[in-house]
Amino acid sequence: MSKLLLIYAGGTIGMMRNAGGRLEPFDFDYLLDHIPELKLLPHQIKTLSVENPIDSSDIDFGIWSDLAQIIFDNYYDFEGFVILHGTDTMAYTASALSFMLENLSKPVVLTGSQLPIGDLRTDAKENIITSLEIAGKKINGKPAVPEVSVYFEYKLLRGNRTTKISSEHFNAFDSPNYPPLAEAGVEIYFNEELIRPHHKDIFKIFTGLSDAFVVLKIFPGMNETYFDILESGQIRGVILETYGSGNAPRFDWLQKKLKNALDRGVKILSITQCMHGKIHPERYETGRHLYELGIIPGSDMTLEAAVSKMAYLLGKNLTDKAMITAFKQSLRGELTEND
Repeated sequence: MSKLLLIYAGGTIGMMRNAGGRLEPFDFDYLLDHIPELKLLPHQIKTLSVENPIDSSDIDFGIWSDLAQIIFDNYYDFEGFVILHGTDTMAYTASALSFMLENLSKPVVLTGSQLPIGDLRTDAKENIITSLEIAGKKINGKPAVPEVSVYFEYKLLRGNRTTKISSEHFNAFDSPNYPPLAEAGVEIYFNEELIRPHHKDIFKIFTGLSDAFVVLKIFPGMNETYFDILESGQIRGVILETYGSGNAPRFDWLQKKLKNALDRGVKILSITQCMHGKIHPERYETGRHLYELGIIPGSDMTLEAAVSKMAYLLGKNLTDKAMITAFKQSLRGELTEND
């Protein structure tokens, strides 16, 4: 029997419809009343709600820090954690926590639902019950999935490889460039070779995330003013969403603005706009010119992982060399390293 902590952060899973028919967060006790099956699980489950459950669209770095602190404060009292979270930013939170929870050796499973717990056809019950089963599962006496993950619609995905793909279907999440860590059917099958190993170092958290960066998307018809934000002295990092395998137009003004930013020490990370695949800096001339400037190829990171990693590394105040190296490395399984 494992001791598990079920944390409610907010989201559709614990919402009710107000007089106007719109969804709003409700009391955590209401959610638990709808899942009497929790008492049948072979685990000791304690529940905890954040002070002010919110719609996940309102998530910010402060909420991430609160969740990290909750896990830190309870880390040695429980063998696994399940966070109930809204779907809109679940992949962002899962990615962020994967970096913030350093030397993690216990399961932290995020889940939620597309329909509120009180709706007749809700997907909430299965998601919660299976997430708790996964968080409490041990293989050879050790936690089966000692990393941050997302469970949704019968699949367990690495947290920092996850992205939301649908606002309508129950299979709302996908991990386009990494296979599922586990799949739930009659039994829960764990892909043990894909799961990160247990850490032996002391668990700690890092909450000093930096917001001194922006996300810029390459698109046809963009003009110079779109990139004027690069001239701000407050910007220390840029996530550049490029075409295909890492391509962008070779406009003189774009080259100049990017180079000026790089010369001032701004770190520019390139990720692909495509759902599948990775950055290949040398494949096309329209890509090679970016990396000759000093832009960092982001391999196959999702936008959610890139945002989280940027906030994490900028907050660490690393040297330029150490930061560039860290961006290219897989710190938490968030990218496929180049050969």
